[in-house]
Amino acid sequence: MSTLTIRTYPDPVLKEECPPVEAVTQDIRRLLDDMAETMYLNSGIGLAAPQVGKKLRLIVVDVQRGKQGDTLLKLVNPRILNKEGRTKSEEGCLSCPDLLVDVSRFERVTVEALLPDGRETTIEAEGLLAICLQHEIDHLNGVLLVDRLSSLRRSLYRKKRLRENAASTPKDDESQSPPRLL
Repeated sequence: MSTLTIRTYPDPVLKEECPPVEAVTQDIRRLLDDMAETMYLNSGIGLAAPQVGKKLRLIVVDVQRGKQGDTLLKLVNPRILNKEGRTKSEEGCLSCPDLLVDVSRFERVTVEALLPDGRETTIEAEGLLAICLQHEIDHLNGVLLVDRLSSLRRSLYRKKRLRENAASTPKDDESQSPPRLL
């Protein structure tokens, strides 16, 4: 397994809708493993393929972070079949650093997906698991946490991220070694 780079807002890949995975191959299973490792190393409870630059309908979720046995879900082509109730909670996102947003979601969802071995599965989820599944499936549809902000707050957050990205990118003259003093 290997750790992947998490893409952050405003990376354009995060706004693209992902096409379905045609076949669950060894490469897809390896990517799911790498996504899980990346999620755990970054203290996340969910991660979608676009967050690591892949336009594929893949998510990994573990709201227990492995504390109660094997609670990791690796899902291919997940889709919400049924949704009930409403709940509101504060959400964060690995692709939107330093952003917390109160989000209204469905309290219970039924999700259908393929497992890494190609078998179909149906998951009845409520509470944090339901919220996390909805959040990660949003990523597959190009919907980000920032899309749930007011236009003013979104604009301010975008400017902040662009400033941070510019500050962390070396300028052409900075990327060269400094001259040696003799």
